[in-house]
Amino acid sequence: MTATNDKDWAGDAKNASPDGEFIRDTNYIEDRISSQVSEVTAQEDGTFLWPMEADRYRLIAARACPWAHRAVITRRLMGLENSISLGLAGPTHDIRSWTFDLDEGGVDPVLGIPRLQDAYFNRFPEYPRGITVPAIVEESSKRVVTNDYPSIVRDFIKEWSQFQTPGAPNLYPEEHASEMEEINDYIFRNINNGVYRCGFAGSQEAYEAAYVQLWEALDWVEERLDKQRYMVGNHITETDIRLFVTLIRFDPVYYSHFKCSRTKMAEMPNIRGYLQELFQIPGFGDTTDFTEIKEHYFIVHTEINPTKIVPVGPNMEWLMEDHDRDRFGSQPFAAGTVLPGPVPKGEEVKNPESFQQALFATY
Repeated sequence: MTATNDKDWAGDAKNASPDGEFIRDTNYIEDRISSQVSEVTAQEDGTFLWPMEADRYRLIAARACPWAHRAVITRRLMGLENSISLGLAGPTHDIRSWTFDLDEGGVDPVLGIPRLQDAYFNRFPEYPRGITVPAIVEESSKRVVTNDYPSIVRDFIKEWSQFQTPGAPNLYPEEHASEMEEINDYIFRNINNGVYRCGFAGSQEAYEAAYVQLWEALDWVEERLDKQRYMVGNHITETDIRLFVTLIRFDPVYYSHFKCSRTKMAEMPNIRGYLQELFQIPGFGDTTDFTEIKEHYFIVHTEINPTKIVPVGPNMEWLMEDHDRDRFGSQPFAAGTVLPGPVPKGEEVKNPESFQQALFATY
């Protein structure tokens, strides 16, 4: 997500096609962290490789942001919490940057900066693009390394293996790679980005076209989940994480705020059970803060909600009800997988719903 004066909060340039269609800015800092280098190394394409070291980097995220939520879930599932620290920006911001207003003194306790933009400007004093989360920041120099959110998540899964918990899940099985990439792209275009194409449409025609595509995709997901437990294969994969972060925000935000109001996820039997199962697994529900999610969308998007009134509902207690996803006979992770333990001290969700307390009590 972006915070800047010429882009909206989600990393999306406020550009539109002539017919009013919302167009996402997908240009990011494409540097990577690699075990193949011992110092920062320039590449022929103009990017840099940074050394892979424990305790060198800090993941800066925001509970509100679905793109950042992917990285937070993956970091937790892969057991990288002791190797990559986590900083959390507050749910609201001004046009300049995400701020660390949740921390004492309004300053990130590790980086010592009040705004995420400071880390960007420490490396690029004239940085022209949006100040986005998630971002990886080098702790010692307080410089941003990358904000390329798809690569951050993929690297947590595939490249950080030497720092992962033994028995961490295989979230990107090579035998399903081509199918995952095809479905990931479909989900991104029509669901992850589809809700934004509805919410930020600049014309009735663009909105209605985006709405139709969104619901065609959600109906496809509902039908697919009637035949199998997860989106790809027999276990949870990166594809499920990509889908979860949008679906979990749908009823509290996208249904009303982005005018996606045909059907709630709670009313779609297969998606409902799918969300219930994922939410109850360590890494998913224990990283979800509905208060911060709603505060962000309803307060920051003044062009959509000028009163800044944040809704009290909806009631999401249904997420902790029993589900029937085990009817398919598969299981969340392969045998021998080690699930995350308790949420590290200081990383707890600040606004847990009463029904979420059961999640923390089971670890």
